[in-house]
Amino acid sequence: MKKAMSLMLGLACITASFASCGDSESESSSKAEKTTTTSTSLEVITTEATSTEAVTEAEEEEDEENYDTGDASLDNIRNQDNIGENELLVLSFGTSYNDSRRLTIGAIEQSLEDAFPEYSVRRGFTANIIIDHVERRDGIHIDDISEALDRAVNNGVKNLVVQPTHLMNGLEYDELYSKVASYSDSFDNVVFGQPLLTSDDDFKRVVNAIVDWTKEYDDGKTAICFMGHGTEAASNSVYSKMQDLLTADGHTNYFVGTVEATPSVEDVLAKVKAGGYEKVVLEPLMVVAGDHANNDMAGDDEDSWKSIFEAEGFEVQCILRGLGENEEIRKLYVEHAQTAIDFVK
Repeated sequence: MKKAMSLMLGLACITASFASCGDSESESSSKAEKTTTTSTSLEVITTEATSTEAVTEAEEEEDEENYDTGDASLDNIRNQDNIGENELLVLSFGTSYNDSRRLTIGAIEQSLEDAFPEYSVRRGFTANIIIDHVERRDGIHIDDISEALDRAVNNGVKNLVVQPTHLMNGLEYDELYSKVASYSDSFDNVVFGQPLLTSDDDFKRVVNAIVDWTKEYDDGKTAICFMGHGTEAASNSVYSKMQDLLTADGHTNYFVGTVEATPSVEDVLAKVKAGGYEKVVLEPLMVVAGDHANNDMAGDDEDSWKSIFEAEGFEVQCILRGLGENEEIRKLYVEHAQTAIDFVK
């Protein structure tokens, strides 16, 4: 018998028969609701295997890697077995930067473990290229989504709570949902938690968190610029919403841009120049401080954000820390997981 997918604030709970979540990225609800569908199949979007070309490029990059990302052995990869009937699976894109992984994703996982001792917290990464990189370089294997779900099945888990560390409800979040849904018959209950930036209250609290985090640099002469990843999907609007909230709250020297979409670094640069600032602080608006933060933002290549601002005469300071290091951000993830767990109860 197929199981039903129920929706609550974008939370998916698999119960008695099977249904799918809405595919619109803008869909949300302020009340718990349940829906079912008569569809007998669900298109499951899975992460494609890394191509031979990509693997070769990754190996070449490893050969040229001359920087230390930290001790991988200090990171708890959370793939232990014999965990009982309740599992809280934390799904992240991942990073090969060992210290950042431990201080961000690892810290979020630890906060969830502390908050929910009745659940065994486990890890899954979506980026197989990162998993392969870490395994080749450090000899440590981190479960991908399929491995993490198979592990839960083999461990006899009955209640599975999935909490992504993603910032937004975008394409990858939808892919995660679909992948987890394909395992629905293997568990009694499955609940899917919301990403970081979901409700208006989430946005306000994240804005307050990053402003408080950077207040020591707010001297009237400094532009504080956050670099997000960006996406071609409609969910890219989260960045402009963050910018609008910052400006509306009077933080007119705070700017938000992206690496791969809009606002671009050129857009941010134009605003900083128009504001007449003397100094620039750069910080990632990402859960981890990984490759994008270290290279696209703080790298020495001429197209990095740091180099672009320095070329315009600004004194630049880069802060290499991910949002997962912020206690207020971690509290939000815990609250989202709590809402999901309450739905199981």
